[in-house]
Amino acid sequence: MDHTESMTRYVGAFVDQLYQSGVTDVVISPGSRSTPLAMTCAEHSGLKEWVILDERSAGFFALGIAKEQRAPVVLICTSGTAAANYYPAIVEAAYSRHPLIVLTADRPHELRDVGAPQAIEQIDMYHSFTKWFHEMALPEGTERMLHYAKNIAARAVRTSASGNAGPVQLNFPFREPLVPDFSLPDWQGSTYTIPPVQMTGKRQLVEEHLGQIKNRLLQAERGVIVCGPQMDVALREAVIQLSDALGVPVLADPLSQLRTGSHDKENVIDQYDAILKSSHAKQQLSPEFIIRFGAMPVSKSYLQWLELIEEAEHFVVEPEEGVREPAGVPTQFIYADPVRFCYELANSVQRRTIDSDWLNLWQEMNLAAKECMLRHPEDEALNEAQAVADLSELLPDQSILFVGNSMPIREVDSFFVTTPKDIELLANRGGNGIDGVVSTALGASVSGKHVTLLIGDVSLFHDLNGLLTAKHEYLSLTVVLINNDGGGIFSYLPQARHPDHYEKLFGTPLGLDFKPIIEGYGASYRWARTKDQYTEYLRNSYQNKGVNVIEIRTQRDEHVPHHKAKWEDVKHAISELLERDV
Repeated sequence: MDHTESMTRYVGAFVDQLYQSGVTDVVISPGSRSTPLAMTCAEHSGLKEWVILDERSAGFFALGIAKEQRAPVVLICTSGTAAANYYPAIVEAAYSRHPLIVLTADRPHELRDVGAPQAIEQIDMYHSFTKWFHEMALPEGTERMLHYAKNIAARAVRTSASGNAGPVQLNFPFREPLVPDFSLPDWQGSTYTIPPVQMTGKRQLVEEHLGQIKNRLLQAERGVIVCGPQMDVALREAVIQLSDALGVPVLADPLSQLRTGSHDKENVIDQYDAILKSSHAKQQLSPEFIIRFGAMPVSKSYLQWLELIEEAEHFVVEPEEGVREPAGVPTQFIYADPVRFCYELANSVQRRTIDSDWLNLWQEMNLAAKECMLRHPEDEALNEAQAVADLSELLPDQSILFVGNSMPIREVDSFFVTTPKDIELLANRGGNGIDGVVSTALGASVSGKHVTLLIGDVSLFHDLNGLLTAKHEYLSLTVVLINNDGGGIFSYLPQARHPDHYEKLFGTPLGLDFKPIIEGYGASYRWARTKDQYTEYLRNSYQNKGVNVIEIRTQRDEHVPHHKAKWEDVKHAISELLERDV
């Protein structure tokens, strides 16, 4: 068996097992050394290949598919710095727990560390950011090696998706020639196939441990449930049932999926960030227990409140082992399926005595805060707050809102209120970076759901190349661009009090006219100068194919005073309620 036949059957067996193990999408960054992998995936009838020129964009695009589909996605690149450009997306996938299978093509061993072109050290190059690394054997066509290739493919899919999901890296050394021969009979290598079904049970607390938690909660009168970023929509009903049983509010992060959907939201507090900006509220609202699901919420005021509560018992429920508790407070970690845990605990505490005043106070504070935050004078210029509030009304049902980091996610936390529409809210909140946001949102759009991306000007600048993917792959995306000409989030930090260096080091105004840039990528552009124009352009974008960018221009120096005025209104309203209840 010659080299080409051995390579074809070896790679064919590997790729076919990826498909047999459940992989459907492969993102390919063009290059020479990866030819065997790229051509074999393109030839396989069961796989959909996405060819993306910019490796950084490709990595985040794959992440977006994995995020929306909750399934492993394959990334393929050539040797050299191409693999290094995947690094930011792999970091994000690791921290946000999404499965990627990264296949890095490499020079054969004799061409490493000898000055050969396009050769860098790729062995375990992503280190702790991958769940598993494996250096593949050089291709051979023996039955034993075909079985090896299939076993590694199945293990890669299984490892990336199991437990806390994350990326894996397989490094493929290839000798030339690199072009496979698909005229060979049975080129996919072997009839040996590993079953795709992975038999994994969900964790459940033993009755003794559930009883211990129940007894501790029954001794308390006031508590809160906190839902941070998470993607399991089944948790909606489960958390509400637990909240009803315990008689406690649910502080719902915008990425918790609790603010949207048809479930009962009477106990859902969507304004807890604004409420907890009140020092009066932080001092008066002292829960005896906190049960948290999902990652740490976006809200900084919640984190500060948590650090002040010394007496409260703090439970964090995670489906798998891991630590996501940056507050550093004493914490009881509960490793169990969150949905099952909610239902079992709710049934267990049905006879609990409920302090209805506690829950009623939270509900009243939420209504008062919402009225303050959503109050917009008729003559007020179109701003970030209005843009987000209108989004919650205008987004189509069964769609996705993808939120950029820095200010956009905080605007959504403040102004995106509960809605009965079934809308997924997604963001890259693992590493919290501003790179790759456009590409990740486009990856999420592969599902067929319409995606609306809320993004700032600096983030858009970081990932303009992502727009090329939409043009080449005929994808649709609505982009709401909040352009305040720079990094607005720094206006809230101490750096803003140092004007001599602030603009150059932190404000970083871009001074870009986005219209010709966006149109150069084949996207549609509209500048919304008024609220009426904004709502009109938004509605029209959901009827149009392709990328539709709606730009809103705001002033950074007006942002902080506008928000502080609203928070002051909330503080006064909350103080009145708290003083009434003393």
